[in-house]
Amino acid sequence: MTTGSGKANRMSDHRALVVIDMQRGFLEEGYPLFCGEEARRIISPTRELVERELQQETPVFFSTDAHAPNDREFKIYPSHCIRGTREAQIIPELASYIDRATIIETESYSAFFNTDLHHRLQGIGIRTLIICGVCTDICVLHTVADAYYRGYELEVRRDCVSSFDNEAHAFALRHMEQVFGARITQQEDG
Repeated sequence: MTTGSGKANRMSDHRALVVIDMQRGFLEEGYPLFCGEEARRIISPTRELVERELQQETPVFFSTDAHAPNDREFKIYPSHCIRGTREAQIIPELASYIDRATIIETESYSAFFNTDLHHRLQGIGIRTLIICGVCTDICVLHTVADAYYRGYELEVRRDCVSSFDNEAHAFALRHMEQVFGARITQQEDG
């Protein structure tokens, strides 16, 4: 474990935080893919995580669904998070951090697919990713898989991920740990 100033900590860890789909469409009631009240429990620890990492000068990336109106994903899921809509906005509880983070808009389950996330991370020497957000078994899992294929060390915060399907959530945590070598941690782990 490193000590010292935030900048020294960041430079020695070479880490970044990726916050996935913490958007109104997934975390506010009334939208077709609302993950439920259980998912809302991750908002507070995620806010604390973002704040702590920003204080340590860790680069923070918000990956957000930003679909076109005719996205092929809508053959599987209801239309959601159309680019530019209120539904696609970062939740108000995290919105104050947007100006201190980088937004990565996605049209797929992975924050890496057809985005410049990997290029941006490489450009600043990132080797470890802390990943949190929704849904554990969909966008979080696929982002972790793509990060693993690109050689990143991975940490997934158990207290900062959730899904509308508890069984799939539990499977995804095990899968990320056993198949992709992700460290599954939570606030108490330090």
